[in-house]
Amino acid sequence: MTMLVQARRWIPRLLTPRVDLPLLVALVLLAGVGLLTLHSAAAGDPGLLRAQMMRFGFGFAVLWVISRIPPQQLRLWAPWFFVGSILLLLLVPVLGTGRSARSWLNLGVFYLQPAELLKLAVPLLVASWLHSQVLPPRFGALTVSALIIGVPTALIAIQPDLGTALVVAASGVFVVFFAGIQWRWIIGLGGTALLAAPLAWPFLREYHRNRFLTFLNPEADPLGVGWNIIQSKIAVGSGGLFGKGWGQGTQSRLDFLPEHTTDFIFSVFAEEFGWIGVVAMLCLYLFIIGRSLWIVAQARDTFSRILGGSLALTFFVFVLINGGMVAGMLPVVGVPMPLMSYGGTSAVSLLASFGVLMSIHSHRRFMGE
Repeated sequence: MTMLVQARRWIPRLLTPRVDLPLLVALVLLAGVGLLTLHSAAAGDPGLLRAQMMRFGFGFAVLWVISRIPPQQLRLWAPWFFVGSILLLLLVPVLGTGRSARSWLNLGVFYLQPAELLKLAVPLLVASWLHSQVLPPRFGALTVSALIIGVPTALIAIQPDLGTALVVAASGVFVVFFAGIQWRWIIGLGGTALLAAPLAWPFLREYHRNRFLTFLNPEADPLGVGWNIIQSKIAVGSGGLFGKGWGQGTQSRLDFLPEHTTDFIFSVFAEEFGWIGVVAMLCLYLFIIGRSLWIVAQARDTFSRILGGSLALTFFVFVLINGGMVAGMLPVVGVPMPLMSYGGTSAVSLLASFGVLMSIHSHRRFMGE
């Protein structure tokens, strides 16, 4: 009887929504648009669409579960999640698979990209560490934070996966920024990074150097390394004001546009829905970012504020980099358009990060400094 009474108490709690409804609706809408665009980009391939639908379903289930876990508990689990992610990342050079980069582990049932887990594990651990320190962070705290950020970033960069490495680094740096780092540190570290950037050139792989050179002058090799970005700009420009219509894009249908289901799927969307569609999508992305920052502003403890702020800005970086790539304004670094590009681990990890934001929202009344 006692177990039955407890079940009656807990089942309604488990089923009661603890999510921010406007943010959830926006994410579902974005995922729906992503599936429609993928259906067109993949020329109606049912297998590709079915796989992405299953990933979205699993991702939203993860979001729901994480939204019910108090941020204090997430803070306690952060070191274990980080260590587990690093161990998986260390297996990639030995057991990994991939084309240009050995980034995936074949687990039989699905492929796992451990680097994607670090996009959440790094800001979680940095926020957990800084939560226990005097803020704004001092030199010792910043040194430990730099190690937490630098180790996984370096391991991902040598796969080589430069785009993911940059996003992982940014996710950790944003936590430090929200922790209230002094401006003299920001200016000093930023200036040092700019001055040191040319020193990294000899250590880049040849195709990384080609990507940067192509960004500066894609017409120098229009049938070689410049092909991707040139075809992407043609697709974006040919969409005009209203687009060619859903499923009517020629750049992807005729296989002119490479990676049209992953890195350049936003080019497909721009060609089919035009300037009006692109503006509408950017407004949807801006709403998600703005709503996330509103949730962060309502947070009652340091850990939630600095972690949530980092997750919101990392999402912004995804949109900024991929949008800049497809428009030819940034080098091609392999960063997907969130919830539009085909991919499993990236979609699930992204929705998990929104689960953390939902947790911050739903538990804000029970938390204090």
